[in-house]
Amino acid sequence: MKVYPVISLRRQLTFILLWLFVSGCTVVGPDYQRPAVDLPANFKESTTENILIKPTSSATIDSRWWLIYQDVVLNQLEQKMELQNFSLKAAAAQMQQAQSSAKIALASQSATVDAGGRNDFGFLASWEIDLWGGIRRKVEASGANAQASEADYAAAKLSLQAQLAQNYALIRIEDAIIDLLEDTIASYRRSLTIAQNQYTAGIVDEGIVAQAQAQLSSTETQWYDARIIRAQLEHSIAVLIGQNPAAFTLAKTKTTLKVPQIPVLLPSQLLHRRPDIVAAERRMAEASAQIGVAEAASYPSLNIFAGASIRDELIGGGELLIPLYRAGSLKALSNKARAAFKQVVANYRQTVLNSFLEVENSLVALNLLQQAAATQDKAVKANLKSVQITKNQFKVGIVNYQSIVIEETKFLINELTALNILSRRLVASVDLVKALGGNWQSPFSDEKKSENNTSAVDKNTN
Repeated sequence: MKVYPVISLRRQLTFILLWLFVSGCTVVGPDYQRPAVDLPANFKESTTENILIKPTSSATIDSRWWLIYQDVVLNQLEQKMELQNFSLKAAAAQMQQAQSSAKIALASQSATVDAGGRNDFGFLASWEIDLWGGIRRKVEASGANAQASEADYAAAKLSLQAQLAQNYALIRIEDAIIDLLEDTIASYRRSLTIAQNQYTAGIVDEGIVAQAQAQLSSTETQWYDARIIRAQLEHSIAVLIGQNPAAFTLAKTKTTLKVPQIPVLLPSQLLHRRPDIVAAERRMAEASAQIGVAEAASYPSLNIFAGASIRDELIGGGELLIPLYRAGSLKALSNKARAAFKQVVANYRQTVLNSFLEVENSLVALNLLQQAAATQDKAVKANLKSVQITKNQFKVGIVNYQSIVIEETKFLINELTALNILSRRLVASVDLVKALGGNWQSPFSDEKKSENNTSAVDKNTN
């Protein structure tokens, strides 16, 4: 780069101003607009007879959505997870990196000023003139990337919140299963004692004792399995809240969890309420801006500088580079950017489809499991009555002991089935909250086009 004395500086400034006049308003590349997606008026599974709450434009839940389960311990665990989970800390650090990159890109629009020198101390200001909007497109791209990273962080937090809530619900169900099995085991041991005494007295044969023993042993095996599941869930919860499993214990207690009513959004609201959709949309804006960056590389670039030194006083100069031959690399760079945009558009549309799949699956599970819970409750009550009748019949000699074994086994199975249905309903309710985006809402309105992303970058990096 040449250094020119102050005498020729005016001519160079005139030349630069002419360039700015001719091309200063030119911004190459497409102006981003979000591609359209097909959206239904309502969710398919919200039209069933047992829908919890029909979709509404005002549907919302508290930002601490897990409060709908009304469990103090769950509330405490969720708070610890948000403060202590290492995966969430990593996601936050990644978001901060993206925000810093956006700020660096934003700074590239301004001149840089340096001071120093070996033999001639002074200062020098340099500035790359954004003739074709390439720098502006870089700022748009980095701003959109920072916004996508912010949405990624929200998605990661929602996913961890949901995982913790589901693990907590499952561990409380296992507590109930363990209690049920322990009560059943105590009952079966009494039955085995009765059968052994009757066998000794010659009232029943050895086969009855064997049946009672088999019934007891198989139930004890289920009890061990339930304890394994509970321990593993406890370990998972420990890691989610950032603790070593060896240092964490969750006391066993009776569950008070109930399946809550969940407000359902209108389908169109998912585009703004699901952080993964917003992240995918922001990456489309980033890819669109990168097309402009790639195309700007095919046009001339201009760098100017000015300054002062002790020896030469005022200095200034400029450098104009015009790409003449790059062996097709510039065209390939543009094609690559356009192909990348097509890729993220396809990813965005797939993300939207997946979101509707998750909502529909959660809705149908909640609706039909609600009906299944009602029918299973009837089965449990009827089975309990059957067990009582069979025991009375056995006492008076109408039926043999095998009949009691059969009815008690049916009752245990029905009780376990009821708990399994409750477990699936609780998990499905959390899935629905997650599928609806929790209480998160995009801070990036539809009207904000990528050319206005600069202000969003400032906001996100403060």
